[in-house]
Amino acid sequence: MLLVLALGGNAFAKAGSRVGSPGDQLEAVERAAVDVVDLVQMGYRVVVTHGNGPQVGLIAERIGDSLSLDMAVAATEGWMGYLLANAIDNEAKRRGLDLRTIALLTRVIVNQGDESFRNPTKFIGPMYSGEDAARLSKVKGWVFKMDPRGGWRRVVPSPEPVKIIEGDVIRKLVNDGYVVVAVGGGGVPVIDGRGVEAVIDKDLASQLLANSINAEELLILSDVDYIYLDYGKPNQRPLMRVTVNELSRHYENGQFPEGNMGPKVKAVIRFINNGGRRAYVGKLGDATKIISGLTGTTVLPG
Repeated sequence: MLLVLALGGNAFAKAGSRVGSPGDQLEAVERAAVDVVDLVQMGYRVVVTHGNGPQVGLIAERIGDSLSLDMAVAATEGWMGYLLANAIDNEAKRRGLDLRTIALLTRVIVNQGDESFRNPTKFIGPMYSGEDAARLSKVKGWVFKMDPRGGWRRVVPSPEPVKIIEGDVIRKLVNDGYVVVAVGGGGVPVIDGRGVEAVIDKDLASQLLANSINAEELLILSDVDYIYLDYGKPNQRPLMRVTVNELSRHYENGQFPEGNMGPKVKAVIRFINNGGRRAYVGKLGDATKIISGLTGTTVLPG
């Protein structure tokens, strides 16, 4: 069975959505590799995707004068893909498994008329105080919004993914037995063969990839253990097992903020409605428990 495993960029970051030291990063990808190899041992063929919000934000902050956003996305695909491929291979070797992992730079076609170019919503980079956000907005012209987790973060255009250029290659590599790391950071956004200043949402790109390669299941892991109703409120409650129609009603009622859980919920709804058999949302490190129904949210057709 083929599964797309989407790893959230914030799951690889420290508190405040900061990237951390090289040692911190290695520790995070090693935890993710355990999830990947656990799934392989359960009998899954796995394609791994990952977010890049903290990482691409760091690049934009430190060397943004030399790199456009699409270049920064490409850089993080190489950076994190390299770390993940090494960690997965090392974890497989530790268990005595003959596993081959390949990281593939992936381009994704977007639409020039997408509304997000006029209304940026995608969070990148660390959290800032209100004073620092105001200063950077004035100096760099960045747009900031309040992250539901607390703190001000930069927001950038996040156009809808239309087509994954390397989709056929990814399908062939999976069929040849590789664990493929692809669509990193949502993939590099391109229009008419040229990169554009934007960051594609990783979850929506993962869903598009999953449906395009006929994956049966989609598993989204982040730093949140369930899809919650009334998240962050005293009466918040987790959804454990839910149909796509029920989840769609909650989505339409405004339960899931666009800057946080919204894209994950939209992704699993689209995945099921486009032929996926089952989707899951849960916490990094809990992959086998989520698949087994012991934790996390399971989304089913119907």
